[in-house]
Amino acid sequence: MTDVRPLAALPAKVGGAVIATAVRGLAAVRPAEKPMHPTGRVLRGRLQRHGLTPGIGVPFVDQAGVDEVVARESNGIGLPAGMPDIHGLAIKVPLGGASYDDVRAGRGSHADVLLSTNGWGPVSRFLVVPSAGMTTRPLTTLFPYRGPQGSVLLGARYVDDRHVELAVAGLRTDWRVFADLHLEPEQPGPTGDGVDDPDLEFDAILNELPGLPNHDWVRRVRAPAYAVARRSRR
Repeated sequence: MTDVRPLAALPAKVGGAVIATAVRGLAAVRPAEKPMHPTGRVLRGRLQRHGLTPGIGVPFVDQAGVDEVVARESNGIGLPAGMPDIHGLAIKVPLGGASYDDVRAGRGSHADVLLSTNGWGPVSRFLVVPSAGMTTRPLTTLFPYRGPQGSVLLGARYVDDRHVELAVAGLRTDWRVFADLHLEPEQPGPTGDGVDDPDLEFDAILNELPGLPNHDWVRRVRAPAYAVARRSRR
């Protein structure tokens, strides 16, 4: 897989400052528990990993297994229903023997995977694309991870409202499905669609997947925005 050269420190720092300023502006003009992805619903998920051959050198992707995960579907901007929005799927994967209940209560080790509606092609996989709903477009992690064999992205595609396929790809290689995620609302809610939890937090910088760390330049770009979001919530 083709690797990506780290960006220079100054451009990455400037990019991080720009994103953080945007998040700070949203938090100031719109009262919400979360400045980004303010509305959504929490789901309980069963992640069935069937593995990948040839692998990418990361057990989470290469090896079969089952994980009971916490998931959240959300609207990135929080526009009214029916308007195109940037939809997101966040997945909290228990690690080191932690259970679903541990992670849901804020205990135990876990990794956070954050995906947003993007394109699926060699270029569009790096572009955020608004969509009419959660299931109408593929989602990707947008930023690449530093894998043992080169940079990779994770992606997701909805088969239906409750079934999501997870895939992995290099910067220009085809997507390969390695897992199926089956979702159920954690709480039915008045309409049966599930309810949200404003206290549930995800951070893809602090909570990395084993074997798939962030590039240093990605940390410099994203970390300031996460810090601003945490402060605004308090």
